[in-house]
Amino acid sequence: MTQREWLDRDFYAALGVPSTASAEEIKKAYRTLARELHPDANPHNTQVGERFKAVSEAYAVLSDPAKRKDYDRTRRLFRSGAFARTGFPPEAGTTAARAGSGGFDFGDLFGSRSPFTVGDPLGGVGDVLGDLFRRAGTRAESARPRRGSDVETETRLSFREAVAGMVLPLRVSGPMVCTSCHGSGSRPETRQRTCPHCHGVGTRNRNQGGLGFGESCDDCRGTGSIVDSPCPDCQGAGIGDRARTISVHVPPGVSDGQRVRLPAQGEPGLAGAPSGDLYVTVRVDPDPVFARSGDDLTVTVPVSFAELALGTVLSVPTLDGQVSVKIPPGTQSERTFRLRGRGVTHRGAAVGDLLVTVEVAVPPELDHEAAEALRAYARAEETSGFDPRAGWAGKR
Repeated sequence: MTQREWLDRDFYAALGVPSTASAEEIKKAYRTLARELHPDANPHNTQVGERFKAVSEAYAVLSDPAKRKDYDRTRRLFRSGAFARTGFPPEAGTTAARAGSGGFDFGDLFGSRSPFTVGDPLGGVGDVLGDLFRRAGTRAESARPRRGSDVETETRLSFREAVAGMVLPLRVSGPMVCTSCHGSGSRPETRQRTCPHCHGVGTRNRNQGGLGFGESCDDCRGTGSIVDSPCPDCQGAGIGDRARTISVHVPPGVSDGQRVRLPAQGEPGLAGAPSGDLYVTVRVDPDPVFARSGDDLTVTVPVSFAELALGTVLSVPTLDGQVSVKIPPGTQSERTFRLRGRGVTHRGAAVGDLLVTVEVAVPPELDHEAAEALRAYARAEETSGFDPRAGWAGKR
């Protein structure tokens, strides 16, 4: 691929995504097209094979953050016409292309007399192009084993399940290592062989105009290996979609929105590379009795005025059953009592407390006898000199 061909390629259009696409959108588009256009699935369609090659080349650039950044910056320069005065190499075969040495030196373009050496609005254009074409001449990263992608999913637990912890069976579906060929892509009892044309590198290098360019090997399609007998179950991909059930160990005290990591349970790696990780986000349903504040449990107990005024012993729920809490006479409404070690156990370390708040419950209706008794109490309260609003809002 020549310099001009490289820059004229629209890698975003090849993948069918906008230039603002996220890394995840680019990966998703590539996977969809790769399954559809894979040569093993279209053995007699050469046009599909060329399209597969173009998609692979586009993904090799756009999936690498550094390459994508250089590609975007360089294309912005060319679209703006910034190279019109630089003598950028003409198309191959023209008179200008045959003149002189027939090559092109980016050092001339960005040398001391270049208009881009001063006031470059994008900064370091020479470095960008230098890095761009140096990378193009190196060995293809697609031939190297690549770790599988991480996968995320969600599960929902009750409040008490999250506090206590549990082993949760979780059913997931997605790409997995083919169980027939164990990821090799070859039919069982057969093996891949190193590509004799690229010697396992996955690319072929060629020089043009003093620059080295790496092109994906046509024989092995950039993998570095040739599968003579593809696995019939995965068509040589080494990966297939299937469902599976895995056990998720949810630790005690997990909170809503917390993620549990399962190493090597994500998507399988390429060419024998490690699998990615599986991240399970835990959603916790609220409890009708308990709430949570860090590692402390909170509970509000409704009480009567008489219980607070005279004192009582309350039976209070905990995660392990009922406990007794002594309420001294004259306790104010909304006072909180702390029960040590009755809260949440967090990762087997310190245990939180249970915070019990008492709150007066006012009866919505009173019968005649209760109303008369309450009026008699109000008169006695007034005679004793008790004023509930004494000292409130400046009152004396």
